[in-house]
Amino acid sequence: FFLLNSGKCDAAFNMALDETLLEAMPRHAMPVLRFYGWTEPAATFGYFQKFAEIERATSLRPLIRRPTGGGLVPHDADWTYSLAFPAGHEWYLLPAVESYRRVHEWVQSAFAKLQIETELAACCKKSSIVNRQSSIPGQCFTGHEKSDLLWRGKKIAGAAQRRNNLGLLIQGSVQPPPGSPARSDWEHAMTAVAEDILGGSAVDFPTTATTELIRRAQELAQTRYSQDSYNRKR
Repeated sequence: FFLLNSGKCDAAFNMALDETLLEAMPRHAMPVLRFYGWTEPAATFGYFQKFAEIERATSLRPLIRRPTGGGLVPHDADWTYSLAFPAGHEWYLLPAVESYRRVHEWVQSAFAKLQIETELAACCKKSSIVNRQSSIPGQCFTGHEKSDLLWRGKKIAGAAQRRNNLGLLIQGSVQPPPGSPARSDWEHAMTAVAEDILGGSAVDFPTTATTELIRRAQELAQTRYSQDSYNRKR
């Protein structure tokens, strides 16, 4: 599998690069594990969510619509990653509930390597947050769903998915619990677990392919993810 560490990027570019990874799956035909951070506080929200509800639910800006589903996710001190699988890969063929469970078992195993005990939620617990009119939908870390990752009963990891004829994209966010080691240690643990789950060793994403990936992501960031018209489309 390929490993790509993008460092800190702006929110529109982060979403664009993940979509670009999905687009690239037919060419590369290998899973990609990407780690990335944020140059500024931001929030992302699911592709099908309504912008008007999201902007009432958080003061974080910018608000960027993800290429995946799921709820509202704040990005500031979180640890973010994505996984892309080509069509036909074992993970691509899994039901969505199963790939969701497996990716959080992956994160759970990484935390176990760091001596941090976590558990997968056995059932859902809805958020009790309300605004003046009605419940605010889709606040990703205020409640939890089945197979979310919990630390002492609190959700610390969630994910969103998108499957199409190109492959499977999973975007994940981890809110590290107090006392966690350095992010780099967690990334090493995630990569080590990946070698067990996916088989083989991590290979750096090819330099020439990375250049093309970045070019396409910059184009998508400029023409789509940074555009108010796109983010407010629903």
